[in-house]
Amino acid sequence: MRNLLIDQVREDGFAVIDDFLTPDEVKELLHVGQNLHKEAPKEERKVFTANAGGKSAQSKEQYFLESADKVRYFFEEGAIGENGELLVDPAISLNKVGHALHTEHPAFSAITCANRVKEVCWQLGFRRPAVAQSMYIFKNPGVGGEVKPHQDATYLYTEPSTTVGFWIPLEDATLQNGCLHFIKGSHRSGVHRRWIRNQDKSSDELLVYDRPAPLYPQSNFIPVPVKAGSCVLIHSQVVHRSDANKSERSRHAYTFHVIETVDCDYSKENWLQPTEEHPFPVLYERD
Repeated sequence: MRNLLIDQVREDGFAVIDDFLTPDEVKELLHVGQNLHKEAPKEERKVFTANAGGKSAQSKEQYFLESADKVRYFFEEGAIGENGELLVDPAISLNKVGHALHTEHPAFSAITCANRVKEVCWQLGFRRPAVAQSMYIFKNPGVGGEVKPHQDATYLYTEPSTTVGFWIPLEDATLQNGCLHFIKGSHRSGVHRRWIRNQDKSSDELLVYDRPAPLYPQSNFIPVPVKAGSCVLIHSQVVHRSDANKSERSRHAYTFHVIETVDCDYSKENWLQPTEEHPFPVLYERD
């Protein structure tokens, strides 16, 4: 398994591990996720949209920036009215919840810190892996939006590039409900774009892209449908996307990102920053 994982991630930029979670673990996490909307505070309903500008966008960006050690709730576009009222069923109103489920919620912490995660990190050569962030992604039927082509290194940049995503569907991810699509081998082409904290203190935008979005031919992408409980390992530089969910079935997923902390610099320009009180939790230390 070790050589296969290493070879496939290095060759393709991603790899799939079948049956990563047990059926009972999938059932438990899905149950927790389906009820997260009940915990969302009514006074802080935020729809995060990058590069919108203005005081409203700044408020949303600040809410996002301060979520590294908290559990915060981000709603779908069109789910929230001008006065913060819900316009859709609460059960399908959330886009995602993040970014500290791995430390602040026992069910997600148990999976993130499980021995099988540590074993995969060991196989991939991590010496002192730490979990930078985690998210529960809903992709609800009919409202789950498209995720445009991107690289995870755009948002979680390290030198050298070490970030690996663990993407775990809690329901079957299909062509119809928005499975991941990848450009095989694209991780070998460097980091194409970065999303960073704005150094211009006079700007309304707290977060900016350092360059325009690249264009990726749709024909270059291959779909990767996977069963619930699988784990998709994602190299930080591989280009991937997912379509909008136009089906009648949701596509809930739990995902987290691991970074190396030995001989590796985590950029201080990244949107997500650890604090002295809450450093990124380390999974193990290798001799």
